[in-house]
Amino acid sequence: MSFAALLTEEQVEKVHNASLEILEEVGLKVRYEPARELFKQHGCSVEEERVKFPRAVVEKYRKMVPASFTFHGRDPKFDKTIPQDSPVIVTASSAPDIIDPVTGRERRAESGDIARIAHLINELPGYDIFSISTLAEDAPPDQFTISRLYPSIKYCLKPLRVTTTNMKDTLSVMEMAYMVAGGEEAYKEHPFLTHHYCPVVSPLTMDNLSTENVMFFAQQGLPVYPTIVPNAGLTSPMSMAGTLAQGNAEFLSALLLMQMTREGTPTIYATLGTVADMRSGAYTSGAIECGMLHMAFAQMARFYNVPAGGYVGLTNSKLNDAQAGYETGMSGVAGLLGGMDMFNIGGLIDALKTFDFAKAVIDDEMALMMKRLKRGISFSDEDMGVDLVKQIGPGGSFITVKHTISRMKTEAVMTKIADRDARTIWEKKGATDIQTRAMKRVKDIMTSNTTPLISPEVDEKLRAAFPGLVPGLLEPIP
Repeated sequence: MSFAALLTEEQVEKVHNASLEILEEVGLKVRYEPARELFKQHGCSVEEERVKFPRAVVEKYRKMVPASFTFHGRDPKFDKTIPQDSPVIVTASSAPDIIDPVTGRERRAESGDIARIAHLINELPGYDIFSISTLAEDAPPDQFTISRLYPSIKYCLKPLRVTTTNMKDTLSVMEMAYMVAGGEEAYKEHPFLTHHYCPVVSPLTMDNLSTENVMFFAQQGLPVYPTIVPNAGLTSPMSMAGTLAQGNAEFLSALLLMQMTREGTPTIYATLGTVADMRSGAYTSGAIECGMLHMAFAQMARFYNVPAGGYVGLTNSKLNDAQAGYETGMSGVAGLLGGMDMFNIGGLIDALKTFDFAKAVIDDEMALMMKRLKRGISFSDEDMGVDLVKQIGPGGSFITVKHTISRMKTEAVMTKIADRDARTIWEKKGATDIQTRAMKRVKDIMTSNTTPLISPEVDEKLRAAFPGLVPGLLEPIP
């Protein structure tokens, strides 16, 4: 597939050179002292918390990054490597709230919701990776992340993307992962968690806890990648070009952190760039400018020969409505055509604050359409069908020929949620809207294949190792 180029080659070079200038002359405020020491040891200028990056150092270490990144599932059949397997579809994550699937009202999310969502994502074919969609209000104070991870592991075999807080939290997560895998060595042979952080806080500040975690996982040789989140008008210049230059500099600084920690560490050029609505300062993750920035960042990723991805196809809508549909669809397709490999796209509304089950099912169908778009059009002699056209001739029919029958389920996406019936048939079926049809599918999925995906023995060990752990039960939706 050929990608759409939003930037010219000259503009890509201009962004790169501007980023080098920012890194060399402005640098970053690096709060984590071991990171400052690491940068100093590798040729950077360090004065108190300010670190400046010479061009030669940036150019040296940016070339060490591998050209691919692999997400491992607990079941290897779910392993995905980008860019080869792109587009890889990931749920958007960490929403504090959820639309209750029974009442339809917003409330705080709990661990039981995560069990339902994990099972849903495991069963929906469009999703490749479960980035834990919500927080868990019922988590004990000392079990913030494992209360989210435990129900995810119980009901999803696909790769899991997780974020931890401090190092104590990180070590608890790894203890749970090792137990599920059958030991640390077994886990490291096939690490089914991918760790994600935002070590660089725009503008140009590297924090403590996320930076420590990124360095830890890079040292361990375990999958980890950063996301850069510049917000034009608030935390980056009120211009997309300026936001690209600053955001690119921030990505390069995170890349250098990882390569200096362990040369050859795989990463992803992951972003969530936005342009603020300056009428209110609103966070516009559903805006078309978000899609445009991702297209541009994807071009920068190709310039550096690293996979690209990020939070695109999101929405500011408070409902799973037409606004949610067009914001998700427009930016999602823009990112795909622009060459993104990974899409955090599923299930969230209200600018990443709320999970909606029906939205997740509709986004799954959108994901299948995006994968079909990426697959493109085959121009083999058989697919061109010239001989068939000659055989059928004017006024003939293609509906019963072998050529048609063999392609009926592969040439076009067989949608399950979108309605394509004639109006009279649609009315006979109940005249339902897409929200209703999506929720019906959610409820159907909640009653099938619901056996936990860890053995009772492992479950017992986990509950013994983590006293007071949330129940992690999957309950059907009435």
